[in-house]
Amino acid sequence: MDAVAPTVLDRELYDEALAAEVLGVPRATLHYWLEGGERRGQTYAPVLRPTATGSHTVTWGEFVEARYLREYRRSLGATMQRLRAFIEHLRDELGVPYPLAHARPWVGPGRHLFIAAQEQAGLPPELWACVEPQSGVMLLLPPAESFLERVEFDAEENGAVVRLRPSGPDSAVVIDPEVRFGSPVVSGIPTETIAEQVAAGDSVESVARDFDLDLATIIDALRFEGVDRARAA
Repeated sequence: MDAVAPTVLDRELYDEALAAEVLGVPRATLHYWLEGGERRGQTYAPVLRPTATGSHTVTWGEFVEARYLREYRRSLGATMQRLRAFIEHLRDELGVPYPLAHARPWVGPGRHLFIAAQEQAGLPPELWACVEPQSGVMLLLPPAESFLERVEFDAEENGAVVRLRPSGPDSAVVIDPEVRFGSPVVSGIPTETIAEQVAAGDSVESVARDFDLDLATIIDALRFEGVDRARAA
């Protein structure tokens, strides 16, 4: 790959433990995606990194791509071997380390890259991210669509993912590398802070008043943090 200028995707943002917690995956799983390793007597290359680096720090680009892998693993049980080949093909075609965190494969004519990568990697049709019906229109399939609706691309710079909405586009919860060091927030307030106040005994209404937020926003934060809905109602 040709050298490219550093972008927001290259920013080291989390340690592995925090990234795994925010993503909702076991730390050992995230480490395997990042660094590869030995399983059942066989050594596997990393999925999210071109080569193992030994680093326990997770960049924003790695975090975004891990969110994609999580979606596919949970929805379809896709094997890492097949997804690794798929990502490597996109990485080589685009010449960037984080191809799934760029707009080019996702938007407009760029979706042709998905078709080529899927075929090159030997992905079975049930694991495809994108299909091309006889109409010639590129259609994203549900797991890829679910990922895409949760990311926001920088339209003015290089098309990189600059923001995640982990609970979906209708939730107030946002993860932004420029805000609170990438902590999940609502209106700039960490969701963890809101959950801690409710856990300490404050009512949802009083927390909303304290932060000058509406109840719906507070409830979005509590749901993201896994607070009992009975307490968040």
